[in-house]
Amino acid sequence: MQSKAATVEEYLAELPEDRREAISAVRELILKKLPKGYEESMNWGMIAYEVPLSVNPETYNGQPLSYAALASQKNYMSVYLSAIYMDDEAREEFEAACQATGKRFDCGKSCVRFRKLEDLPLEVIGDAIAKFPMKEFIERVERVHSVRKARKKK
Repeated sequence: MQSKAATVEEYLAELPEDRREAISAVRELILKKLPKGYEESMNWGMIAYEVPLSVNPETYNGQPLSYAALASQKNYMSVYLSAIYMDDEAREEFEAACQATGKRFDCGKSCVRFRKLEDLPLEVIGDAIAKFPMKEFIERVERVHSVRKARKKK
């Protein structure tokens, strides 16, 4: 369920009240914990937290590198954690921390899904958002892409 909203404010305004409250609360947490340099924008039909192209213009798809995102889908809401899910060790630590909270843990390929704000382990999400300063994230992305390129050449 991609939004056509051009701004975060428009995106939030089009949500039903209960989802607007949940998404707004998670957004506040992300903005509080987000390392310096990342920018909030609307991209891919959701609220995105990205490395600006002015900082890193050489991306594989010409789009800003996505650090995290927040979306309201048809049947649930999602926090996308690209930085955590691109690294097996970080993903395993994150998932173990989520499960240790005792809250229902529902994850996808790069996201944590939730139906109510109470379902989300907010402290663990905040720690995941704060985990990678922008320079380190860019270096990690470049390492991952160089490994993928090397595999394709074989």
